[in-house]
Amino acid sequence: MRIVIAEDNTLLREGIVLLVKSAGHEVVGVAGSGPEIVPALLAHRPDIAVLDVRMPPTFRDEGLRAAVEARKQLPGLPVLVLSQYVEQAYATELLATGANGTGYLLKDRIGRVEEFLDALERVAAGGTALDPEVVTQLMNRHDPLDSLTAREREVLHLMAQGHENLAIAERLVVTERAVTKHIGNIFRKLGLPAGDSGHRRVLAVLAYVNS
Repeated sequence: MRIVIAEDNTLLREGIVLLVKSAGHEVVGVAGSGPEIVPALLAHRPDIAVLDVRMPPTFRDEGLRAAVEARKQLPGLPVLVLSQYVEQAYATELLATGANGTGYLLKDRIGRVEEFLDALERVAAGGTALDPEVVTQLMNRHDPLDSLTAREREVLHLMAQGHENLAIAERLVVTERAVTKHIGNIFRKLGLPAGDSGHRRVLAVLAYVNS
């Protein structure tokens, strides 16, 4: 896949470049500051953008602002955001632009090469990849799902990370059929209309993030 990477730390940026290249991907552009990001994305139109949240010149939310702006000009652009810490407001705002093709990982996760590359590919394919710590803090902050059972909340927690039914079943040591039943209950309790299950999965994630 073709990737644009925005990270102001030269050592980390080059490390990510080497990592994704070793996995057979192509880095078509890099950015070292906030103002460079959107022009790079518009010029290269990558399959996915990997963006640091805090970039020069202010080191506040340049990466996130760029992600939101880029999605206005390049609808559907997959974005994987990296952050040193869990920035709850930033994660919520990013997901508000649409959970399809969205990832939010803590930088420590990059060191877990297989997990990082899996998240990269999942987001590029239009899926979701949220760091478990991000999901935990978001669910602690937003608790509109009192009607869900403890097991249903566990399933939703894993759904928010982007896992499919089989992967959820393996992690919870239950059958895939049981997971499908739990997800059906989640959809029903959240009042999500019948329709495309993939779309409803996105709505289920956004339901607790944005409520």
